[in-house]
Amino acid sequence: MRKDLIQVDDLARQDIERILERAESFAEVSGREIKKVPTLRGRTIVNLFYESSTRTSSSFELAAKRLSADVVNVKSTGSAVDKGESLKDTVQTLSAYDPAAIVIRSPHAGAAGLVARWSAAAVINAGDGKHEHPTQALLDVYTLRRRLGALEGVRIWIVGDVLHSRVARSGIQAFARMGCEVTVCGPPTLIPRGVEALGCNVSWSLDGIGEADVIYALRMQNERMTGSFVPSLREYAARYQIDGRRLRPNQLLMHPGPVNRGVELAGEVVDSPQALIVQQVESGVVVRMAVLYELLAGGGPAREASRFTQEDPTRVEPQPA
Repeated sequence: MRKDLIQVDDLARQDIERILERAESFAEVSGREIKKVPTLRGRTIVNLFYESSTRTSSSFELAAKRLSADVVNVKSTGSAVDKGESLKDTVQTLSAYDPAAIVIRSPHAGAAGLVARWSAAAVINAGDGKHEHPTQALLDVYTLRRRLGALEGVRIWIVGDVLHSRVARSGIQAFARMGCEVTVCGPPTLIPRGVEALGCNVSWSLDGIGEADVIYALRMQNERMTGSFVPSLREYAARYQIDGRRLRPNQLLMHPGPVNRGVELAGEVVDSPQALIVQQVESGVVVRMAVLYELLAGGGPAREASRFTQEDPTRVEPQPA
């Protein structure tokens, strides 16, 4: 793997496979009474979030703490950003603390790439505008592979606001790289031109959704919309909402969260046993532990291996009596 994780294209299939295998070993750790391992002890992880987040920020914090790293959480609200400090100055200030990694979420596409140029730390993109969200794609692949086993030939329909979704862009590439057949579906105004180049098919209606093995619903990204892309949410829901009539008994349902019940998904399917939404959240911690491990202790380029690199990363040191 490279020093940073900015986009899915940074990962070969073998990199994804290695992360998934590492996540499996950390899943065993999560079932222990003591969930910490000493892999990143003495190293610092900075979580720099310029956008609201529940799942991503909390799972990155838990992942770093379970690897025994020190964690610094910085949010734009209440920080020097409120006083007008630029992203570059903020990164340079935080770099003075010698972090091993900076996890960055920003409303601006390309922000993570800039941070990687400004800091010697490993940089992990936790979502930049409508560009990409690679760790979400990895945890989705992990969740689905745990449920289905091999993903070769699995048919996935990604339905909703593809245009503004960084989850969709990363997901299309990651699923395709693992051998899935991906179709994106939504109103023509919410499907980006040339999206097929990412490795997917396009449908403007749900007519063929019965052929899908997995339906991955996306929420309307209202915070990124500068105009009217659908006549109304009611009309959108009538044509594209996944409900009990459209979700067949043999299909699985995924969603990156947060869910807008009654818009992209009906409440009945959110709570159905076919939904993997809770499992996706659970997967976030172990997959992000695996990403941190691979970047910081897995022998990647330009990274000095920790003294635990050659040892079992899930080993727990004995506690003093």
